[in-house]
Amino acid sequence: MTSERPAPVRPVPTATYRLQLQPGFPFAAAARAVPYLASLGVSHLHLSPVLQAVPGSLHGYDVVDHARVRDELGGEEGLRALSRTAREHGLGLVVDIVPNHMAMAPRHNRALWEVLREGPASPYARWFDIDWEAQGGKVLLPVLGGPVGREIGELKADGDVLRYYDHAFPLREGTGRLPLPQLLDAQWYRPVWWRLARTELNYRRFFSISELIGVRVEDPEVFEATHAKILRLLREGVIDGLRIDHPDGLADPDGYLEQLHEATGGCWTVVEKILSDGEHLPAAWPVAGTTGYDALRHVDGLFTDPAGADELLDRYRRYAAPQPDRGGDWEATVRRAAHQVITHELAAETDRLTRVTSRVCTTSPDPPRSIEPIDCTRCSDGCRRVVQPTTASLSTYTGCSGVTGMTSGLPSHTRPRRP
Repeated sequence: MTSERPAPVRPVPTATYRLQLQPGFPFAAAARAVPYLASLGVSHLHLSPVLQAVPGSLHGYDVVDHARVRDELGGEEGLRALSRTAREHGLGLVVDIVPNHMAMAPRHNRALWEVLREGPASPYARWFDIDWEAQGGKVLLPVLGGPVGREIGELKADGDVLRYYDHAFPLREGTGRLPLPQLLDAQWYRPVWWRLARTELNYRRFFSISELIGVRVEDPEVFEATHAKILRLLREGVIDGLRIDHPDGLADPDGYLEQLHEATGGCWTVVEKILSDGEHLPAAWPVAGTTGYDALRHVDGLFTDPAGADELLDRYRRYAAPQPDRGGDWEATVRRAAHQVITHELAAETDRLTRVTSRVCTTSPDPPRSIEPIDCTRCSDGCRRVVQPTTASLSTYTGCSGVTGMTSGLPSHTRPRRP
């Protein structure tokens, strides 16, 4: 997608003031605060996500419709009115966008509703990062308060909808009159106990938050559908810049940011990139910088006396006598914590990565060599033995920056050997 007209000249932000929009603080309330905010000397207002979100959401990162400005905030007219008021006081608008995920709320998310009703044949199936080869080709829905056998009495067919308390799911065409056990078995999804999300989930989520489902913005069609409204607001001068939420979750951050740069005509953009100590923002990213976590770390350091920190650590160790991997030694504690996350909180994601690795091994005419020899024809357990320690050893928040940098976060002893 390319911009349809030359981008308007927009002042570069020099200081921003973030506003957390919500039903109790909509666009109109933000507009009333503009005179005061302008008196502070900021150049732009930084707005939390403005697109349609789950009703009542207090943060707006659970988007359900990219084509609409959120009704509860005042809709598109409310946003345009806020923009006019801001400009009257010399301010611009920077808007937060969420390319990585949407709300896993089918009754509000029409695209997801269609996928659950029609399965992988739905035109919206390409939107979501679902592993259809797992769970028997069904989307696991961890929404039940207990095992399905205990909760089945609360699952009720209502016409072409399956209801469970305040949840609603579409029924596959022609299945509404089936007995409940057969009806459940006939769907493209499987409602299960919420505790199973940790180990059984087959869609990408935001960290361990199963209520958010990963979106495949690397697909050009999905990018266009999920960015059309924001791009129009940019072209028309309603907003001036973008803050990109969680680019680390994307399959190809490099490609996404290049495509966004082209589509926006190079508007001012910053990314919520978490940088480890000594890590630098990829030079190839066409962005103005990060949202400032790295700068804040340095600012916070001004209030930390290294000598005092050492004394506190010494007192803690003498008082608590922690084991080396439970606070006694930093590196050992980091390794244990990483292994805990990989094998517990993100067990489902580790299993998916193992499945992907296994598929690559079994279909490759020249299976890659790794840390230890693996028989890739029987490689599920073997791949797991490599995936778990490798991911636990990553030294940065994400181990890749697009395809070209996919091993950049690996310690040298775990990087794949070249032929």
